[in-house]
Amino acid sequence: MNKIVIVEDELFMREELVYILEKEGYDSYCITDFNNVAEEILKESPDLVLLDVNLPGTTGFEICKAIRVISTTPILILTSRDQLKDELHALGLGADEYLTKPCNKDRLIARISNLLRRYEDRNHFVEIKGVKLDLQTYTMYVNEQSIVLTENQGKIMELLLLNPGEIVSKDIFFEKIWGTKEYIDENALQVNMTRLKKTIKSLNMKYEIITIRGKGYSLVAKEEKEDD
Repeated sequence: MNKIVIVEDELFMREELVYILEKEGYDSYCITDFNNVAEEILKESPDLVLLDVNLPGTTGFEICKAIRVISTTPILILTSRDQLKDELHALGLGADEYLTKPCNKDRLIARISNLLRRYEDRNHFVEIKGVKLDLQTYTMYVNEQSIVLTENQGKIMELLLLNPGEIVSKDIFFEKIWGTKEYIDENALQVNMTRLKKTIKSLNMKYEIITIRGKGYSLVAKEEKEDD
């Protein structure tokens, strides 16, 4: 049964969505505390997120952006905001669909079904040119070679591949690997990172992990490497 997280602050709309989804055979989970929404969503490991834009505190745009740093989970924006600029902004941040309220029930279910089908196979892999990572086994494929990474190194590589050329902060790695940003020994991350760097070097990848002092790590093409 596919699990859908609903991020909607209006009680009536939230209850209606739960009714519609569960009638169609989906398992639903509602966010009712709008602090640390992205973290709560990721803890639930949903198959899809139904996300409103106008929320108390953090906006749906910010939540969408935060989810995309760590996860490829399908995101369907469902909002009363019908401006084209809002739709383009949401899609630019990584949302997969954008529907305006009120929305026809059959249209909503069709979009959800299409998204789940589209991501059924794709969400098991993340890749950039020349590198592919199986997220179920953490097998990495490079230059017609393959190697099985440890779970921690696999999670590190997943984040780096999802954000090529971007700086991924230590806090994001801590959250992904250990589920918290507090009371983590940075040496544990460094040990895993050092071993992963050696693995990448042994595979003659066209990319390398560089350390950005005081900020985090980044996966860059070797010709794009800059002094850090």
